[in-house]
Amino acid sequence: MLWSDPRDEPPRELRAAEAKLRRLGWLLPVVALLALLLTTGIH
Repeated sequence: MLWSDPRDEPPRELRAAEAKLRRLGWLLPVVALLALLLTTGIH
């Protein structure tokens, strides 16, 4: 690989989409757990 070759990095849009998916990866279980607690009526 030459120094003049383009970097082997994903485009900015793809990096932004991956960041959103990572955030959703922990947000989704939290929301699901909260909904489960609210629907079962645990105080």
